[in-house]
Amino acid sequence: MRVGVLTGGGDCPGLNAVIRGIVRKGVQSYGYDFTGYRDGWRGPLEGDVTPLDIPAVRGILPRGGTILGSSRTNPLKDDDGVRRIRGNLAKQGVDALIVIGGEDTLGVAARLHGEYGIPCVGVPKTIDNDLSATDYTFGFDTAVSIATEAIDRLHTTAESHMRVLVVEVMGRHTGWIALHSGLAGGANVILIPEQRFDVDQVCAWVTSRFRASYAPIVVVAEGAVPKDGAMVLKDGTLDSFGHVRLSGVGEWLAKEIESRTGKEARTTVLGHVQRGGTPSAFDRWLATRFGLHAIDCVRDGDFGSMVALRGTDIVRVPLAEATARLKRVKPELYEEVGVFFG
Repeated sequence: MRVGVLTGGGDCPGLNAVIRGIVRKGVQSYGYDFTGYRDGWRGPLEGDVTPLDIPAVRGILPRGGTILGSSRTNPLKDDDGVRRIRGNLAKQGVDALIVIGGEDTLGVAARLHGEYGIPCVGVPKTIDNDLSATDYTFGFDTAVSIATEAIDRLHTTAESHMRVLVVEVMGRHTGWIALHSGLAGGANVILIPEQRFDVDQVCAWVTSRFRASYAPIVVVAEGAVPKDGAMVLKDGTLDSFGHVRLSGVGEWLAKEIESRTGKEARTTVLGHVQRGGTPSAFDRWLATRFGLHAIDCVRDGDFGSMVALRGTDIVRVPLAEATARLKRVKPELYEEVGVFFG
């Protein structure tokens, strides 16, 4: 058995731990061979491979990023994409693919298996934690820890100057990073994509904080949208999965707060720093377990499935089900943390 492995979409801490878990168990327990595909779906589309064996995965457990590279290539946008992937898998003697990615990367895997019979197993990866079939995705814990540390540091500088600091974190469609880091970091306002926000209400919370002689911290997810406005975009370009580039809601909000309250406001955009660096202990643990269970799926011939965390157990769920909808922050959970606003 020869197994292909690829990592697609945005990079995140823990990807290398998955690769290591897959290869170590696959070679040592099952005697499998492995082929690494470079740069997400571009690898099998163009036949770009790299050696993947036990020496290749030594020392990568604590490393961020991915030794295989990543991209947002969508092979289904290529009219000849499926045929090219089939041909390259056959040419390289690859019997099955383990696909590590988020909703877009795994959505391609679900279609390749469901519609074209290409044997795929999925591993959920996204710092946004927005895949509905798993309790947590690796990369999320690290991203939250990085954002929380940044908020902790910003409290002291905000209070030194008695100004508003707006912290923009990642979260295109869901506000899990904003919610977790904002609550853990003691933010006074948390804005998420699931709930359109009222700028006047935000300003009221900010003003209330100043009355208590504290400088407010506002945490906003990049995909948050004001009630009377539209999503703030970096530009109008789309990636191969049809996503616009987000960035700017933090800067826009800071200007609105300053003009409406008369209080000085500044913005910190954490951006890709949330994706980089050493994975947390939890993310290493979860990613490694996902890798071990993914290669078990291959051994069992359980293709078209994705490994997922339910409680403390790793389970298997259908890829199609896992990518059918996003896991969003429920209104009651958002209301629960609202006691700390203002």
